[in-house]
Amino acid sequence: MATDAEQYATIKTQTLARLVEITAQHKPTYTIDGQTVKWADYQRALEAKVEWCNKMLAGEDPYEIVTQGYT
Repeated sequence: MATDAEQYATIKTQTLARLVEITAQHKPTYTIDGQTVKWADYQRALEAKVEWCNKMLAGEDPYEIVTQGYT
């Protein structure tokens, strides 16, 4: 079974591929499941999904906090 990080990466890859498709053939509106969506709104939603994936992937990386105390 894929890890969460692998699934986030897959979602990001698929979303970026969709962004490539829609920006290659600019259209003013889209119809999705019978609902009309403005092209710019759809693009913004995809871009937000990529940002979400980036945040989720950043949270999956191990990290170390270095502190220093003074006496």
